[in-house]
Amino acid sequence: MHELSIAQEIYRTSRAAVAGHGAGRLETVKVAVGELSAVEPDLLVFAWQALTQGGPDAESELKVEWRPARQFCAGCNADKPRSPGSWLRLCPQCGMALAVSGGDELDVLQVTFLPDEAAGEGGVADG
Repeated sequence: MHELSIAQEIYRTSRAAVAGHGAGRLETVKVAVGELSAVEPDLLVFAWQALTQGGPDAESELKVEWRPARQFCAGCNADKPRSPGSWLRLCPQCGMALAVSGGDELDVLQVTFLPDEAAGEGGVADG
């Protein structure tokens, strides 16, 4: 399950973002996961929970924003819908080759944290 190593990197990146604003505890981390990234969102969330369990960020939540890939036909100048997991090589209307775009995202979008009590109000660090 490579999601564990990805969760570790997301955690490291999130902790570094918080450290840039002082000390604090992670509250939520929002990530974008693309359909073509070879990352299973449910497994990533499970890995996050296992990674943070029992630590200072145990109450934190990993929120996954799913980013589907799209198929586009230049001849028709339109996106071509498809069933999840299926791919069309040629446009069913005009026969031109379809281009695939998007869906390869794996990005930390936002980190929300609660600072140590001495530090004051909470904060948000955008990725």
